[in-house]
Amino acid sequence: MTVSGFWFDTHEVTNAQFARFVRATGYRTLAERTPPIGPDTTAGMRVPGSAVFAVPDDVDPRWWRWVIGAQWRHPAGPAESLTGHAREPVVQIAYDDARAYARWAGKDLPSEAQWEYAARGGGGVSPEPVGADGTPTANTYQGVFPRHNLATDGFVGRAPVGCYPANGYGLYDMIGNVWEWTRSAAGQS
Repeated sequence: MTVSGFWFDTHEVTNAQFARFVRATGYRTLAERTPPIGPDTTAGMRVPGSAVFAVPDDVDPRWWRWVIGAQWRHPAGPAESLTGHAREPVVQIAYDDARAYARWAGKDLPSEAQWEYAARGGGGVSPEPVGADGTPTANTYQGVFPRHNLATDGFVGRAPVGCYPANGYGLYDMIGNVWEWTRSAAGQS
């Protein structure tokens, strides 16, 4: 696939950047809003929240669990705060939230093809998330997924942006850390 020239931010949108957007606009993310009533809605499901990754156990084998109150300011739920996490990538934002931020910043989400091109950093294939000496070069899950993260990279969850070497285009965290939104589905440009 061929892509035309485009600009790309050097790292993921941080909590601090997203907070500036919210302060400037008063924007409320989908996870902060009461879900609308629909044909499949029950009274108990009409509370703001989001899905949070959880290590499965014998009682609850699910990897993702709905947590009331989970949203970008409280990624794992009301008990978690962003204090000390300003340089971590913002999470718990939906596609519409990502598009709203991008528009406010005078940008757009990349297409899938643009993201793939940028992630490769000028190489032919995606690099492995470890260096030649075995040192992690990206914040990925080390260990037996999803049961036990060894955290050999020093992070159990999100890492601040730019902790690992940039790729060939000077872009950080193109592998690992958090999932990314694109404006098109895989295989579309």
